[in-house]
Amino acid sequence: MENQIEPSASNKPVALVTGANQGVGFQIAKALAENGYIVYLGSRNFSNGEKAAAEIGGTVHAIQLDVTQQSTISAAVERIGKESGRLDLLVNNAAISHAGKPGRTLEETMKSGKPSIASLDEIRAVWETNVFGVIAVTQATLPLLRKSAAARIVNVSSGLGSLTWIADPACWAREHFDVIYSASKTAVNAVTMAFAIELEGENIKVNAVSPGFTATALNNFQGTDTVEVGSREPIRVALETDGPTATFTGPDGPLPW
Repeated sequence: MENQIEPSASNKPVALVTGANQGVGFQIAKALAENGYIVYLGSRNFSNGEKAAAEIGGTVHAIQLDVTQQSTISAAVERIGKESGRLDLLVNNAAISHAGKPGRTLEETMKSGKPSIASLDEIRAVWETNVFGVIAVTQATLPLLRKSAAARIVNVSSGLGSLTWIADPACWAREHFDVIYSASKTAVNAVTMAFAIELEGENIKVNAVSPGFTATALNNFQGTDTVEVGSREPIRVALETDGPTATFTGPDGPLPW
């Protein structure tokens, strides 16, 4: 049976974190729970979500959520509405780096993202999760967010999405800017700004945040930060109830759009 939210916890803030069964999303969910939140831990694979929620424990509840499937988004929103009545925080964390053939080396994956040869099918698949998924989940949860006294939306982006940084000839990541993953994060930044502008009058904060140079397969494990360290800024932004809106920050502070 599904865990039901206990009535005594109804005064706790409520959060939904997508793609939270591992990595940065898992760390965000864990930190929110430690700070008194009821957390809906979104996972495309429900079994993986249940394992992650059990590992954290407390007021963390697994919820089946594939951001590319509207039916699962609608079901998740309906469940949150019935159990908690509102949503105070949405963290759009779910993302994929590529959608090509499995087993490719990192070098092969990066090379395939070059704009002159990138597969349109792979671009569409990655953008479906990274961009359209963010829009779909945000649109679907807005009715619940509008019931909060201090609603926030946090979109997990990447420094690679900064056109200002990438345009600098001295940028070390310039040669890695591709139309599959990197450009999808630029689009996430644009989506963040669009929602921030529209929702500013409703006092709903919308911000983008980069985990920074975290050691993952995305950077051939050359990152200098662990997942725990890389999660610090996303966690800070997620927990900030009285901060500004329309910001893009990373571990070292503000990032250029």
